[in-house]
Amino acid sequence: MAETEDMPAAAPATSQAEATAKPRSETRDTLVFLLKLVIAVVLFRSFILSPFNIPSQSMLPRLYIGDYLFVSKWNYGYSRHSLPMSLPLIPGRILGRDPARGDVVVFRGPGGDHDVIKRVIGLPGDMIQVRHGQLILNGVAVPKERVGDFTIPISPNYPAGTECPSQFIDTDAKGAAICRYMQFRETLPNGKSYMVLDRGENVGVDSRVNPDETGVYSVPAGTVFVMGDNRDDSGDSRFTPEEGGMGYVPMDRIEGKAVVSFFSTDGSANWFLPWTWFTAARWKRIGEGF
Repeated sequence: MAETEDMPAAAPATSQAEATAKPRSETRDTLVFLLKLVIAVVLFRSFILSPFNIPSQSMLPRLYIGDYLFVSKWNYGYSRHSLPMSLPLIPGRILGRDPARGDVVVFRGPGGDHDVIKRVIGLPGDMIQVRHGQLILNGVAVPKERVGDFTIPISPNYPAGTECPSQFIDTDAKGAAICRYMQFRETLPNGKSYMVLDRGENVGVDSRVNPDETGVYSVPAGTVFVMGDNRDDSGDSRFTPEEGGMGYVPMDRIEGKAVVSFFSTDGSANWFLPWTWFTAARWKRIGEGF
């Protein structure tokens, strides 16, 4: 029986195909990965959770300057202000739901160039007034109970003389400088309870406006009335944007609800001294909910 010659192997053809195929570009693959990562982060921050840091003392005693927290983005629906730089990709407000009285919300400020955090006090149709520092909601005084003083250490994030006026500077049991304010527990009709501060001052954001003695505000449809918990140092709905306040906040400007604090610093850290990153942290404030 005659021997048959072996058939040619297919490998050379495969090798030839591989040789003619375009080589993969590591640079292109890296750029594609980074693009996908950016898109994923933008979508997550726009529709799920977004970080927010506290730049002012208007929400003391609940929020300190230097607190970092997560804001949930789904609670009240979505609008263009849910997106980075308020990109006009979402018409109006979709999946919209109104906040509840007492919710701490983040919203786009009147100028449209920065975010603000305040507490919702009034809903559409509500009548709001402040008399002698007492909040009046729909003609009924909101219960305001005196509790122990609020104190906060003097620190780079809360310096004496600027954030803490001299008349409120005190010392604690160890002799450390602190700021001391009168503190009250306020309870809304829906049962939501929280602490507020009262300096006993009749000084507002604008010298023409007394935050402790206001007229009656009628909250228009499609808006909310917000206030800071630090009642004598908050530019909120008691003041118009021209007076340094927020005015009535349109629902479609509300971006989300504060849910939990994930970091807090007193401002004393030095980037070049890594151990100070830990000593500056206010560990007890991490994980506090709303």
